[in-house]
Amino acid sequence: MATEEPVKIETVVDDTTSPRREIRFMEYDEMCKRKRKWFEDMPSAAKEEERSAEKPKQEERVIMSPPPYNDLGKNARDVFSKGYHFGLLKLDCKTKTKSGVEFSSGGVSNLDSGNVFGSLETKYRVSDYGLTFSEKWNTDNTLATEISVQDYVAKGLKLSFDSTFAPQTGSKTGRIKSEFRNDVTALNCDVNLDTSGPIILASAVFGYNGWLAGYQTQFNSQKSKITKNNFALGYSSGDFILHTNVNDGQEFGGSIYQKVSPKLNTAIDLNWSAGSNETRFGIGCKYDLDNEASVRAKVNNLSQVGLGYQQKLREGVSIYLSALIDGKNFNNGGHKIGVALELEA
Repeated sequence: MATEEPVKIETVVDDTTSPRREIRFMEYDEMCKRKRKWFEDMPSAAKEEERSAEKPKQEERVIMSPPPYNDLGKNARDVFSKGYHFGLLKLDCKTKTKSGVEFSSGGVSNLDSGNVFGSLETKYRVSDYGLTFSEKWNTDNTLATEISVQDYVAKGLKLSFDSTFAPQTGSKTGRIKSEFRNDVTALNCDVNLDTSGPIILASAVFGYNGWLAGYQTQFNSQKSKITKNNFALGYSSGDFILHTNVNDGQEFGGSIYQKVSPKLNTAIDLNWSAGSNETRFGIGCKYDLDNEASVRAKVNNLSQVGLGYQQKLREGVSIYLSALIDGKNFNNGGHKIGVALELEA
């Protein structure tokens, strides 16, 4: 490689200029020569690192992908559903071994009917291949298995297969699910492997500048007809989420979610059925008292008032208390209470 000629710096010193300025120019020229030689002797990998360090760093922008169709309006639904266990006694236990196997078990007792339902689930992940294996058993003596692979075949693609088997009745089900998500779209397709003919459920959600538009359809090959035809439109800006939907041209719904402050979440839900001309309306909120306690409240147009309280007793132990009050029949009773305990280790 041909050596570069030294940089020549010409200085013009007038009669009134001090000789010290010319000396400073000479010192700067010598410093440039040393730095150039040091850079030429540097390994190529170090040179690339040096060049990248000199480039200004660009600010990273996090782009959220649109949610699947079934998760549209989920924030508002969670305000009305999470933390409430009316008429139930519930216990959930979760733990994880050192090898990465997750165990989840739970039991629910219905205070009205006295029925008890329990389940046990194990889950194991192979992170190198994006694989997840899960098995579940419940007190109805039904065995369920699911195998899924995510981001291994292609980035943003998740493929899974789940099946159920009831030994007593011999009933079996199988389903293949696929999901693809990127910055602007979320696509889902589920195929129910029924022996009489598959049932295909497909949906698509597109997002642009906070606006979300989705469509969901279901095709029953046994009847050779479309059994679902749903549309959704919404807007999301993080702290504010608007969702509207039309199901089969008969059910119309809408919800608004607003995070008023870091501690207060509110939601409004409205639904109308063209067939029965029935309107349902509800308002709900959740307020965090501190990092370990929160209260919930909701009311609907039937004068049903739901109240909830959540308290973290210690690390991994949380208790939920809830009550449903029938405002129209307050003196006649029929109110419900619920208690749930969550253990995690």
